[in-house]
Amino acid sequence: MRETPNTETWHFDIILCDGFVLSELSAITDTLRICNRTLAHKAFSWSFHSDGGGIRRNPCGVMVETQDIAQKPEAQFLFVLGNADPDAPGLSLRPMLSRYFYAGTRTYLLAEAAARFIQEDGSAGHMTTHWENSTLLRERHGYFEAGTQFVCDAGQVVTCAGLEATVDVVLALIGKLISSAAQTTVANILLHDTVRDPGTLQPVNGGAIAHTGDRDLDHCIRLMQENIEEPLPISTLVDDLGISPRSLERRFKTRLGVTPNTFYRKIRMHRANNLLLNTTMCVRDVGLACGFPNGFSTLYKSFFGVTPAALRKARRLETAAE
Repeated sequence: MRETPNTETWHFDIILCDGFVLSELSAITDTLRICNRTLAHKAFSWSFHSDGGGIRRNPCGVMVETQDIAQKPEAQFLFVLGNADPDAPGLSLRPMLSRYFYAGTRTYLLAEAAARFIQEDGSAGHMTTHWENSTLLRERHGYFEAGTQFVCDAGQVVTCAGLEATVDVVLALIGKLISSAAQTTVANILLHDTVRDPGTLQPVNGGAIAHTGDRDLDHCIRLMQENIEEPLPISTLVDDLGISPRSLERRFKTRLGVTPNTFYRKIRMHRANNLLLNTTMCVRDVGLACGFPNGFSTLYKSFFGVTPAALRKARRLETAAE
């Protein structure tokens, strides 16, 4: 018996505002475009939208012509892109989203869009966002909690970590709507070797995922990532690993080119930089949150070539000039 070809089509609305994340845009459109190329018919189409329509720009200078958001959306799927600015006014889309909810549109909120929705909804519930957004909001408000997995499916609304995980989200949709064979084919073309499960956890505390090829070293890095505010002494780390301090230092220098203390300090310093740029925490509190109770400003300048106060002043001037 001959199999009847699937000729169903689906349309995606993609909402973005100034500052949109380009990698998320390409993760959606390129993955769908490649899937269309592998099929006997054009299964997927998409259009770009924003509040009021017009040209929208991202920090790399890429411009996208958008349409206004329809009063009665007809798309089967909606993706709302994340943003370089977690405080971007254009992410407050609840009135527009309600149109899609009323139409029954399956809605995917990525990274900062998910964080804004969680904030305005008043409850994280079964939702997630990028680890960086969770960290910043927790530092700002002290109560923000959300899942740590790549994707949380709450029915009509799906919240996602965004960035690279967006490819996994779209591939999962292709597998569900077309076939697992189509999913595998598109993943292979993208050189995306594994379609990660939606429940995959994001890196602990946002540290780099440790895959050095050395099991003890990876475990040591995870311990460092989990203990930012109150850093563990190297003696505690080696006791936990059951190796000598000399052995740990040799492994760090061989694999990463730095000592354990230097690596640990860099992790904490980059976290501090993130807090300085994206929260209103005072400089002293930033230092304390990252395990630097004394001499934080001096150490920060040795790493980044500018004091925390000077960094914030420069950012305020940049913002005022835009």
